[in-house]
Amino acid sequence: MTQRLANAIDKEYAGCDGDGSVPSSCKEASASAAAAAAAAEAEAEAQPDALERCISTHTTRTLGPPPDGGLLAWTQVVGAFFLFVNSWGIANTYGVYQTYYEQTLFSDHSSEQIAWIGSLQSFLLLIVSALAGPLFDKGYFRSLVTLGSLLVVFGMMMTSLCTAYWQAILAQGLVVGVGAGCLFVPAVSIVATYFDKKRALAVGIVTAGSSIGGVVYPIIFIRLVDKLGFAWTTRIIAFIALATLIVPGAGMKPRIRAAKARPLLLPRAFLEVPYSTFTLGLFTGFMALYIPFFFITPYARAQTGANATLATYMLPILNGASTFGRVLGGSVAGRIGPLNTLIPCTLAAAILAFAWIGIHNVPGIIVFSVLYGFFSGTFVSLPPSTMAALSPDLSQIGTRMGQSFFVAGLGVLIGTPVAGVLIKGDDFVRTQIFCGALIAVSVVLMVTARVARTGPVLLATS
Repeated sequence: MTQRLANAIDKEYAGCDGDGSVPSSCKEASASAAAAAAAAEAEAEAQPDALERCISTHTTRTLGPPPDGGLLAWTQVVGAFFLFVNSWGIANTYGVYQTYYEQTLFSDHSSEQIAWIGSLQSFLLLIVSALAGPLFDKGYFRSLVTLGSLLVVFGMMMTSLCTAYWQAILAQGLVVGVGAGCLFVPAVSIVATYFDKKRALAVGIVTAGSSIGGVVYPIIFIRLVDKLGFAWTTRIIAFIALATLIVPGAGMKPRIRAAKARPLLLPRAFLEVPYSTFTLGLFTGFMALYIPFFFITPYARAQTGANATLATYMLPILNGASTFGRVLGGSVAGRIGPLNTLIPCTLAAAILAFAWIGIHNVPGIIVFSVLYGFFSGTFVSLPPSTMAALSPDLSQIGTRMGQSFFVAGLGVLIGTPVAGVLIKGDDFVRTQIFCGALIAVSVVLMVTARVARTGPVLLATS
């Protein structure tokens, strides 16, 4: 820039006298030189430094602020909703399969062995998101949705043919889990880039899809398994998944395209105290979150005197209440911040997990299912918007979410099988204490992240 400026001045002043007089031609040259200097400076400022261009991780085009509404933005919400129906919604359905396997198909296996199928599915759902996140950031949204949809449908079709435990591990645990993981992060990542003030509400609506799936699919299974058998009931669920996955494939469109030069992981993000402590909070929380979802049905039968049909419907009640928790939690988070909403809701879930120990009648277990479903729902709906609030660059949101949920997936893999081991006959107390204690630790870690992010100010939006 300095050389261009000097050349412009020399060119304009060439031929001027050096005796102190200022002829009119030199006055014109002076004005022209000033204009040339301004133009040269503007040109230099318009071009970023070469090093900055190489290391920049921001988007490749300037899009302005998120639209925060409009037809295109809400179309993404609808598409992402169905991605959640067929990822977390199917994972939330596993409780009815757990009961069926224990009583019928794999009755020669223990509860903790059968729980490994669902735990592996949820574990892979979160682990695969660690790869899906950076792939989404690099522009592979369409490939992820297509692959995930095919794997979920294929895995459920293969599950319908299972007659042995190892087959269910491969089909329902491995294949469906990998497919669901391909769908998870793209769903919340796209929506987060279309919304700002309404982000938590939009993500809450999207994640309510997992609760709707967790209500509809179990009821379909309960109503049809005795009439059509296990195989055709599971195939019908697979066909519904296929039909509903057409919607996101046709209507969703990424808004932000990240720079191509990006590592698959962002380990430096873990040096940020708010991010790292929040990720640890997800790990401990997800260890415990789904324990009631897996074991509420056998507990209701063993400890409350509920008949088989009513006990089976505890899972849809949990998931149905979770729908309201996710949507209403998202609405509140839009006003006071996602982390400010998530912390008290998670604390309420911890208190309810300990209160579960004293519930031994049908009305009590129904109330517990409603309340725990409601408050635990925010633990799935609000982390994505919290992650967006903690992220300094939205073009990295997929990678950041992915590696955080990778850590959370380890918690899912460990937590539910351990809870199954702690059950001794009809005694669930050790499992209930385990559940409540882990959620309480999660609350402490999230409070730490909250204070590290904005300090102790009560209503800071975070």
